[in-house]
Amino acid sequence: MATNITITGWEGCGFFSRAVQAAQAQAAESGLKVDVNSMTRDAFRQWVVAEQTKYGVQHTSSPFVLKDGTFLGGCDDTLAFLKDLKNKKAPVKLVDDAEPEEHKYDFDLIVIGGGSGGMAASKAAAKLIGSDEARVCCLDYVKPTPIGTKWGFGGTCVNVGCIPKKLFHTAAIHRDSIKHSHYYGGAEANATAPPMNWERARENIQMHIKSLNFGSVAELRTGNVKYKNSLGAFVDPHTIECTNKKGAKETITGRRILLAMGGRPNYPDIPGAKEYGITSDDIFSLEKAPGKTLVVGASYIALECAGFLTGMGYDATVLMRSIPLRGFDQQMAEKICDFMQEEGTKFIRGATPTKLEKNADGTITTHLSNGETFQSDTVLFAIGRVPDSQVNLEAAGVKTAKSGKITTDAADRTSTPHIYAIGDIVENYLELTPVAIMAGQLLTDRLYNKGSKLMNQHLVPTTVFTPLEYGVCGYAEEDAIKEFGAENLEVYHTNFKPLEWTVAQKPASACYVKMITNKKDDERVVGFHILTPNAGEVLQGVAVAMKAGAKKCHFDDTVGIHPTVAELMTTLTTTKSSGASADQGGC
Repeated sequence: MATNITITGWEGCGFFSRAVQAAQAQAAESGLKVDVNSMTRDAFRQWVVAEQTKYGVQHTSSPFVLKDGTFLGGCDDTLAFLKDLKNKKAPVKLVDDAEPEEHKYDFDLIVIGGGSGGMAASKAAAKLIGSDEARVCCLDYVKPTPIGTKWGFGGTCVNVGCIPKKLFHTAAIHRDSIKHSHYYGGAEANATAPPMNWERARENIQMHIKSLNFGSVAELRTGNVKYKNSLGAFVDPHTIECTNKKGAKETITGRRILLAMGGRPNYPDIPGAKEYGITSDDIFSLEKAPGKTLVVGASYIALECAGFLTGMGYDATVLMRSIPLRGFDQQMAEKICDFMQEEGTKFIRGATPTKLEKNADGTITTHLSNGETFQSDTVLFAIGRVPDSQVNLEAAGVKTAKSGKITTDAADRTSTPHIYAIGDIVENYLELTPVAIMAGQLLTDRLYNKGSKLMNQHLVPTTVFTPLEYGVCGYAEEDAIKEFGAENLEVYHTNFKPLEWTVAQKPASACYVKMITNKKDDERVVGFHILTPNAGEVLQGVAVAMKAGAKKCHFDDTVGIHPTVAELMTTLTTTKSSGASADQGGC
């Protein structure tokens, strides 16, 4: 008997539309029956009051969803149900049944891409297959940037992402400590400490990265994974042509293929962009200090790079078209910009570059859309990333979205059943290293260990390593209002000053934390945001609690660790709705 779901919501609600679209897409392949009731926002608010009483629930947000006449939940519950429904329809291994496990291909699994997700999947698959001979092959090849930058095995995170970014961020923190050390008995006050030695920092950081490159390749080999430093491209759905750095070609075949190529930084389509500009693929290995730098973009990569450049003692200006940190909580994003500006980073808002020109003295002139020009030593583009999907997907029948990213089902299968994709290359995937790693491990568990667990991207924590670090898990306040309604939320918040900042006479109200709770669900925590040094170290524990369904009372009932920043999550009492000051007193 077909399952029937009824989705009711107000016109213009993004979460209502998302639930309807997902359900209707699922209906085409599963026999699910979908009824949709759309009404105005005011009408929905009146209607839902009676319905929640009728079904004995506390749910007033759009959509209000029933399954076979019983309450299912809102948008997230509906999407989870649809994923479970799709999972139940699949075979135990969630793979195609057209071909037997016994085969004559060269490998059981070929992984294209040796980044975080591809490497995790390769190692996990080889361990589960357990053959004495290599049955898993991992291909990885770095295409040089327009200025010729290359790097070793390990993907973006290890070479040009998370690892070098945080280490350069740490270099900036060390300089800040030098500037304030006299308060703790160090050298005399030096508010204008000289810039950090770029060449020395780069050399030591690159040495560490090279050790990670070597260790990663060694792990593959000891884990019985065949590693090929070659560029892979489909010949047909089971055949991959491998081209090494010398141009030599060979073909290999695989029972299954996993695509994990990730993405690369985007360039604007303007004169001089690729000739004179660089990206995050280049900045961490520059032989000389970047000097005065124009950072184009307002993404987390843009703000992180501008932040550590300023912190290390270099002149950095951020050129942003509109808002900072699009997709993140905008109150937090603006607080980050305010702090960065106080620390010396400059901002130009409401403009974009139109042309780059190289001057005789080696500097670069950037022409702006507002008619002005900007002269700098370096122009760093951080305007988003594009999928690295040029592997002749057409030959394998793998479909992509308009973005160029690969479309998959809930089990990471592409339009060709034996070909899978994970990580940044996939449409609607969170572009985070730990997400790709977990997805790769879960996929191989389904393929080779009869696993059934799917990747869940709800309540994934992350931290932006700006000078004042920003940790977030769950809804941005704007999105929570759209999902649950402002009247159903309570937002607890406080400004604070870490103990370590007091003696050093650092800003009193720059650090901030807020906890967003759903009053209709016994104040379950639906969003947590914190601006503080070491935000990621605080946030990881909060994310575990939120994943377990923590409510405000659970944090209140927990004894804090004193004196720490983390204890603030246990003592929040001031609400935005009260209108009371968020400034904090005491120690």
